[in-house]
Amino acid sequence: MAIVDKDVKNWFINDRDEDIFVGLQLPLVLDNGEFASTKTTLEAVKQNLLNLCNTEAGERVMQPNLGVRLKRFLFEPFTDNIIIEIQNVLTESINYWLPFLTIKNIRVVMSDEQRHDYRNSLDIKIEFMLEKDDSTTDSITYTAS
Repeated sequence: MAIVDKDVKNWFINDRDEDIFVGLQLPLVLDNGEFASTKTTLEAVKQNLLNLCNTEAGERVMQPNLGVRLKRFLFEPFTDNIIIEIQNVLTESINYWLPFLTIKNIRVVMSDEQRHDYRNSLDIKIEFMLEKDDSTTDSITYTAS
């Protein structure tokens, strides 16, 4: 997970050159003998945000604080307090690990559809923008089950 070096003044690079790749797409897939890569900063940031949500805190060796503890909310009664707590946990984690993002909105919905033998799952939509460029708004949708 990349952390911005605040001493570097021009960390944000506009993605104009199609031959330069920013990061790897996950899951890892071979594309013409090479791993598929992200071509824009926004694609790489979306991959990093999805990876952060997919990582449970304490799961990563030598980085016990990396990740978000979302699975603990799956079997709790779904109330307004739980939604606020989920939003706070996500906000804290994103602000620490991806400080170059500004969170615009976090929407949390408990889905009653059956997925992967689970009756309940959290559907989370995170709308964000890059701090240095207001025009780079995007969102990801993550399902915790």
